Amino acid sequence: MEAEVGKAVLQGARLVEDRAKGLITEGSASGKGHVASRPGEAPNNNLGDLVRGITHDQTGPTSSVVVSQSQAALSLEVGTSRMAARPYMGPAAMMEAGAISKLVAGAVGRAAAKAQTD
Repeated sequence: MEAEVGKAVLQGARLVEDRAKGLITEGSASGKGHVASRPGEAPNNNLGDLVRGITHDQTGPTSSVVVSQSQAALSLEVGTSRMAARPYMGPAAMMEAGAISKLVAGAVGRAAAKAQTD
C-alpha cells in the first residue's frame, strides 16, 4: 500500500508544481512588457527565475514536497514590510487539494483490493 500511496502523493506534488507555475505564467508578459501583479494575486512572470525554481521531490515513502529555489519566492508568497503578498504556492496547493485527495483515495482503494486478492 505504501508504494501506491507514495506514487499518488508524488503525482499530487507534480500537480501543485504545475499549477503554481501556471498561476505565475498565465497572462503575464516578461521582460520589457512586464507588469507587476496586484497584491493578493499570483506574481506575474518576469525573467522566469521564479518558475524555473519551482520543483517537487519525494521526501519519504508517502511524502513529497513542492519547493521554490528562487530568492524571491518567500517574499512573494508571504509579503514583506514593503510589499504585499503575491501568493502562488498556497493557492496552487488549495486548488489541487481535491485532485490529490482523489489520487490518494484511489491508491488506497487499489492497494486494499490487491491485498484482499493476495
